[in-house]
Amino acid sequence: MAHKIEVTGIHLYAYHGCLPEEERIGGNYIVDLVIDTDFTNAIDTDKLVDTIDYVALNKIVEEEMAIRAKLIEQVGGRILKRIKDLDRRITWASVKVRKLTPPINGNVDEVAIVVEG
Repeated sequence: MAHKIEVTGIHLYAYHGCLPEEERIGGNYIVDLVIDTDFTNAIDTDKLVDTIDYVALNKIVEEEMAIRAKLIEQVGGRILKRIKDLDRRITWASVKVRKLTPPINGNVDEVAIVVEG
């Protein structure tokens, strides 16, 4: 059986971007995760060991977002790799990284990337 776990709206402040100001000033980001797994055992046992720990997923996001990159594409790829390596029960994952009020000379709420695999 296949199940999904979603951890959405992870708000972070980070220093990603190509511009020198982004490295100095930083900005607000929101990360959303979706994973495919099988938590049939957790349904029966009600034990954390039988599912994917949401705390571990959040920690991966926090750690990878703390490592500066010029591109959020790179950060999203790193998060995806770590999530896939976390537990063999994770068969697929999606990571969405949203950069709020990006400095792109326009009135834009956010830019986002999505990596899946």
